[in-house]
Amino acid sequence: MSDIKSDGQYAVLSPWAEVDPVPLKGLAPRLDNLSGKRIGLFLNFKEAARQIFTVLEKQLREKFPGIDFRWYDDTKTREPADLEGKRKAEFEDWLNGIDAAILAVGD
Repeated sequence: MSDIKSDGQYAVLSPWAEVDPVPLKGLAPRLDNLSGKRIGLFLNFKEAARQIFTVLEKQLREKFPGIDFRWYDDTKTREPADLEGKRKAEFEDWLNGIDAAILAVGD
């Protein structure tokens, strides 16, 4: 047993950190519509990623006329450094040919 005495009260702390006053800004402007756009699907090594993208591609094709997809298969590498090294040109070619990119984590 502890020798600490308590009056039955405790302090409640917030789990939130201080808010950064700088407004959030996206990396690129959002597309207003996906019709006629080329969408990049970044396929990683996660087990269900391919299945997720297969379904997503089918559903987006039904919803947006003229949409096109370009897959980047990154299932062979697990190190981000590979995209800066031996596969950099291939990755940049993929990036330059798309209007937007989607990455799925398929655990």
